Amino acid sequence: MTASNRIVLSSDHAAIQLRRAIAAHIATQGWDVVDIGPTTPESTHYPKHGEAAARLVASGDCRLGIVLCGTGQGIMMAANKVKGIRCGVCADTFSARMIRQHNDANMLSIGARVVGEGLALDIVDAFLTAEFQGGRHATRVEMIEALEG
Repeated sequence: MTASNRIVLSSDHAAIQLRRAIAAHIATQGWDVVDIGPTTPESTHYPKHGEAAARLVASGDCRLGIVLCGTGQGIMMAANKVKGIRCGVCADTFSARMIRQHNDANMLSIGARVVGEGLALDIVDAFLTAEFQGGRHATRVEMIEALEG
């Protein structure tokens, strides 16, 4: 498999069920899902899961990533600490589409305690079907990348 159809999923304990639903959903769309867990409901730390997923995207092993925690905020913050990652937390389809079209986001974060499964799947679909528009947006993405040093 090539990275072009590989997508990594990870979460903390609060989002295991929703992560699994998303994995099953996108697998039917032809994505090669790399689910790096966790698999048990014991309390775990979202920063390590956000970092692990982000490293697979930053390395080029996976094209995109989806991470989840209770609010989506903490795991998104952790993922964004990895150089080359542009991850946005979304609770609506418009934002999910825009972070791809305008920000060339390579990761999506969702809060399992914020959105239900049906909306989460719609958010994922909006994210995965949108394409970066380039143009003036490319200049802004370059400015974001320059902040990484």
